[in-house]
Amino acid sequence: MVKRFALPLACTLVLTAAALWTPWASPQPNAREVWTNQAAAQFWTPERMANAMPQTAPFGPEELPLPNANVSTTIAPAGAARHINGIPTVGVLFSVDDSAEAHFCSASVVHSPSRSLLLTAAHCEAGTDVVFVPDYVKGAKTQPYGTWAVDQVFTDPRWDDYDTGSGSDYDFAFARVKKNDEGRSIEDVTGANVLTRTPGWTNKVTVIGYPGEAFDPTGRAISCTTATSRLSGLRQLQMDCGGYYDGTSGSPWLLDFDPKTKTGKVIGLVGGLDGGGPDDSVSYSPLFEDALFTLYRTAGG
Repeated sequence: MVKRFALPLACTLVLTAAALWTPWASPQPNAREVWTNQAAAQFWTPERMANAMPQTAPFGPEELPLPNANVSTTIAPAGAARHINGIPTVGVLFSVDDSAEAHFCSASVVHSPSRSLLLTAAHCEAGTDVVFVPDYVKGAKTQPYGTWAVDQVFTDPRWDDYDTGSGSDYDFAFARVKKNDEGRSIEDVTGANVLTRTPGWTNKVTVIGYPGEAFDPTGRAISCTTATSRLSGLRQLQMDCGGYYDGTSGSPWLLDFDPKTKTGKVIGLVGGLDGGGPDDSVSYSPLFEDALFTLYRTAGG
């Protein structure tokens, strides 16, 4: 199961180390020049967010899991994620396309000198004409931390968009967002998690993200604290916890998560082989090693 939904692209670019920005399909001409926080907010109104059509699952309806399966608002079974109130540094990505579908991936704010960087999965293809909504609240007339227009996206040229083999070890991306109308950077508004080299195969992580509305129509964030292990044959981590359906791609894996500050150290994300895992109960993450930090510096980190 690829933990995101396929979205239409106008074209595919061959990325190089010097040019890592990926444009996103748009229904309007010259969208990159006019895509601002104000334009994003005008397009993704509260009504449009709340009424957006759930993405179509990439398999037949007979295979579609029940909405909200394995996700509980009260007492969750062992090994299943729980609904939580969202946190400022984690949110959802919406795109502008002809179908105006619901949010398609998760992303998080990471600390950087530019104070403007998001971390998500490369297979989310979070290009321009995409908006990031931190601490997303479905149906809210005003989002708690606003809406932020994506300006540029950076991916490693070795990433394999077929989600197989060693290329999936590079399934991570950074997105730079524009300042808001007050001239503030996103990190000044939401705070940020600290990008951290993966310390080893075995870690205790808290994974926070947003399943797609086809799987969880509440639109709420989920969280699970669990142990990681090695995914055999690749330089990737594995974690076992139910509820991580399509839409949770890009969800940060937080080490030393502090419930008071609602921040932690990001040592992984939902991504990698098979688009982040074979089903909702098993998720993968690329290791955060030299390649990721090289890309981070390229993106302004």
